[in-house]
Amino acid sequence: MTLKLSRRSAIMVALAGTVTFGSYGAARAQDIVLGGSIPMTGVFAFAGVAINNGITDYLKIVNDAGGIHGRKIKYVFEDTAYKVDTSVAVFNKLTSQEKISLYYGDSTAFAKTINAELLRRANIIMAGASFASELNNPKEYPYQFIAGPDYTEMTGILLEYIAKTTPKAKIALVNSDTEFGRDPVAGTEKRAKELGLTVVEKIVTPPTSVDVSTEVLKLRRADPDYVIFHGYILAPLPEFMSQAKQLGLKAKFMGTFWSMDNNIWAKSADVADGFMGVMPYRYYFDTEGKSPMLDQIRKMRPDYQSTGYIQGFLTAMLLVEAAKRTLADKKELTAQNMKAALNSIKDFDTGGLIGVPISIPGNTLPVGRVYQYDGKEQRMKPVSDWIDLTKK
Repeated sequence: MTLKLSRRSAIMVALAGTVTFGSYGAARAQDIVLGGSIPMTGVFAFAGVAINNGITDYLKIVNDAGGIHGRKIKYVFEDTAYKVDTSVAVFNKLTSQEKISLYYGDSTAFAKTINAELLRRANIIMAGASFASELNNPKEYPYQFIAGPDYTEMTGILLEYIAKTTPKAKIALVNSDTEFGRDPVAGTEKRAKELGLTVVEKIVTPPTSVDVSTEVLKLRRADPDYVIFHGYILAPLPEFMSQAKQLGLKAKFMGTFWSMDNNIWAKSADVADGFMGVMPYRYYFDTEGKSPMLDQIRKMRPDYQSTGYIQGFLTAMLLVEAAKRTLADKKELTAQNMKAALNSIKDFDTGGLIGVPISIPGNTLPVGRVYQYDGKEQRMKPVSDWIDLTKK
């Protein structure tokens, strides 16, 4: 039998189809989208893979609990191989395909390059792998933030520890000859002077494994109490410490975030014994105090997760919290509204990822703790309380 539809019935069927498609589109629009330029390959892949896992795991926790006011968080990302042009291309591609509100960027160079586009769009807030001091400027970078202290604040936390434990100490600064390495030097010198500490030597090296014998002799002549390394991940730190110890230097060696992952020191455990540095977060294996988020992470991933993982996890948490607070205030997810919501965070509990409640008054989260590597146990252990620079 052939079914004939009247003109009116045909129109109603067509409209029904349109409504169904429109409802589906509206439902899809309810997702809050987090995009990412993530370095899954290339020189920074060791961090990018960990960061990606951290973001994915936090969003799974949120979505399994029902999302934000019933809206799920959708995560879309592509590999950038840690190349700025690729990162920008990924951003442009993803934002053309999705209505993205939150974004994770892979580098300082990308953060600086994409800033003008963030200002133009005014509908995305961004954080990422960079802790560059330059980004800690709400006027120039109003829609970006750092999920931890910037590099100058990191060395500032180290200096607070030094001033308390060794008043009037002598300090040597060793940094790589890169923008990354030079970042906190001027600020570190300024803060050291304010705390009554003396910078007795400044040394610059290539950001790779090199012969550092000449530089170690400079340290020997300067005879500092502390040596602060910045702009490196591992090499040439083991060479510096090994040669310095052979020459009988009594200086204590310190580093910043990217040199503080527990596992990178496993092959240099004897040399690294006593190495200290600043860490904005608790380590995966840290069981001190209550930390329900770390408990969840350990259930989801029974093996050690690096500091990059924790950074990605916490960054996703703060991006989501900004969106959550914006929607709770019945406001649109504009960059201005979300950044204002982020800056409303005061005495916020991260579930123990950071050992004290946090506040985000500007573009950073200026809190950290000094840890020291125990070569025998091959584990970082805390040697200070949590230091909050907003309370200094």
